[in-house]
Amino acid sequence: MTTAERARSRMVAALCDSGRVVSSTVEDAFRNVPRHLFVPDFPIEMAYADEAVAVQLVDGVATSSASQPSMMAIMLEQLAVRPGHRVLEIGAGTGYNAALMARMVGPTGSVTAVDIDQELIDSAERHLAAAGVSGVRLVCADGALGYAENAPYDRIVLTVGSSDVRPEWVAQLSAGGRLLLPLAVRGSQLSVSLDLGTDGLLYSDSVRGCAFIRLRGIGAGPDTTVMLGDELAMLLPEDAETVPDPADVIAALAAPGPVRGSPVPLGPRDVWDGFGLWLALNDPRMVRLSANQPAGLLAESMFAVGPTHAGVALVGPGRGVALAAATGDTSAVRAFGIDGRGPAERMLLALAEWEAAGSPQAADLGLVVAPRPLPVTVAPGSAVVATPSARVLTTWHAPVT
Repeated sequence: MTTAERARSRMVAALCDSGRVVSSTVEDAFRNVPRHLFVPDFPIEMAYADEAVAVQLVDGVATSSASQPSMMAIMLEQLAVRPGHRVLEIGAGTGYNAALMARMVGPTGSVTAVDIDQELIDSAERHLAAAGVSGVRLVCADGALGYAENAPYDRIVLTVGSSDVRPEWVAQLSAGGRLLLPLAVRGSQLSVSLDLGTDGLLYSDSVRGCAFIRLRGIGAGPDTTVMLGDELAMLLPEDAETVPDPADVIAALAAPGPVRGSPVPLGPRDVWDGFGLWLALNDPRMVRLSANQPAGLLAESMFAVGPTHAGVALVGPGRGVALAAATGDTSAVRAFGIDGRGPAERMLLALAEWEAAGSPQAADLGLVVAPRPLPVTVAPGSAVVATPSARVLTTWHAPVT
């Protein structure tokens, strides 16, 4: 067995042991498609490590990456590709995911992979040829428009983040088809598998937390980051109706108040997929605060209670901010500013309510997507997230214990 084969075997075993790979179809694809041929500029061990690998940088910022294998496995299980399926992938990247899906659909199926960058298409073509993979059509195009020429598709998958459910993707799905995308929901990015119903609505089959580079081109979403000086960033929900005054937030953070223990511990994941997501769907004043690395003195004082430099915050009204930071063991809520007591009290109450609800996570969220202008019925306890092309109805399910 070669070094690459041993490394691939170890990767697949780890994916199976962790429960990321469940089906024999996904396992077979990972075992038979050599990932190192799709990231030829990296060492074998790095190619098979459970880490994302940046393959394209623009001004020091990653614009394309080879996704983390465990996240790819999660999404392929969500996608539930079957032999004979016609699949559209938006975000071809290295071509590795398309190769995995080509293995899964077999000779009677097809995979079309589009990317906005001709350079990436050219490299993906070389990688697929090196791996001896056939059955993949590569197209340089803006993925926001899908690719109508080969439609309809049984499966459409995005490997880039989107703040919208584009009408083109829905129109190019076959009856009963499935759309899988990393969807921005109030500042969290969720890998959501959506099945097209006979009524034209899309119903989630599964939801998982994720983190992907965002879609470029005409489907690029709004920039939701507001810088608070050089040290901190305020991350807003995509559909925020009002933006807190940065000057008021900065003034509040410069006046730290008392720290109070929270009724429930928060882990780093809870900032995005647990409490943070729950609060974002319940309180329009919620934002996330994140520090640049390396963090300065203000950030160090703000996040001293936790191991990460990000937290869930409630802002105002007035010059008041409350911050809940993750610790992993115990958690704390800190008030900032002359008006910080009110937001801190609301934050503590919200933490208690989240715990009483079973501390739900992203996987406990159900979504119904209504492409405009289709109506959507809002049930008690549900929230509606507006996107440019749709309305997303979100409902929490009782967590599985």
